Amino acid sequence: MSLFVAAVLTGLGLGAMYGLIALGFQITYSVCSRVNFAQGSMVMLGAVLGYVLTVRWGLPVWIGYPLALLGCALIGMLVELCLIRPFAIRGNEGWLMSTVAGGILLDNAVLFTFGNEPRSLPSPLVGTSWQILGTGIYPLQLLIPLVAIALAFGLQILFRRTRQGRALLAVVQNPEAARLMGINTTAMISGSFALSSMLAGAAGLLIAPLFSVHSDMGTLFGIKAFAVAILGGMTSAWGVMIAGFLYGLVEGMTTSFLGSSWTYIVVFALLIAVLAVKPGGLFGAAKLKKV
Repeated sequence: MSLFVAAVLTGLGLGAMYGLIALGFQITYSVCSRVNFAQGSMVMLGAVLGYVLTVRWGLPVWIGYPLALLGCALIGMLVELCLIRPFAIRGNEGWLMSTVAGGILLDNAVLFTFGNEPRSLPSPLVGTSWQILGTGIYPLQLLIPLVAIALAFGLQILFRRTRQGRALLAVVQNPEAARLMGINTTAMISGSFALSSMLAGAAGLLIAPLFSVHSDMGTLFGIKAFAVAILGGMTSAWGVMIAGFLYGLVEGMTTSFLGSSWTYIVVFALLIAVLAVKPGGLFGAAKLKKV
């Protein structure tokens, strides 16, 4: 029972991280049918900036973490401006490789400036574990899913209750009509990449105290999150979050009961099986296209 509880709680925590990062993929895809394949690097950037601002520079968390998220947002906008927009204007798909190259560039820039030694981001939420059904769990592991769900609800409120959010939804539904109504679609697309990068940075800040902070920590998270986005369906925000939790639970259960050597075999085999039956993802909706 203790092993089962540990697997569930760990899986929910990891699934929340995957869901947050995948939600960033879903947002940009919905707005402009493009994604930032440097999203995993944004996870790393959030953790690294959080470490530098709070540990090296001594800023309090309530100042350092928002500044770290702001830094992620600015880099996300820069990615859209320099690595995606020039190709999108020409109708070229070169942004696929340019964002991959941008992520590699960012990882190596952090490697040379931050160093390659893994560092620990201190947090009072990982100081003492709580005993739940005979299993030691850090409070942060319980908090991560709650924060992820709260951020998802916050995005829902942003889209439904604010002028900027409704403008972004208008761009999602019909970019040409939104442009004719006076909405700056270019700014909305740039803002979607900023929001996407902030979500990835938030995931990095949340997960960093449980792992070590280093320049390539986000690579695997980015790959898994993209798999989650495909699994949930790129057209469904809540579908992506639910898929993140499902993915995390399967990963946690497989690792706990079969061993880590079986984790990727089982998880990606199930992913392939699901997509073979539902190519649009578990919760994705097919788009109508006029020809």
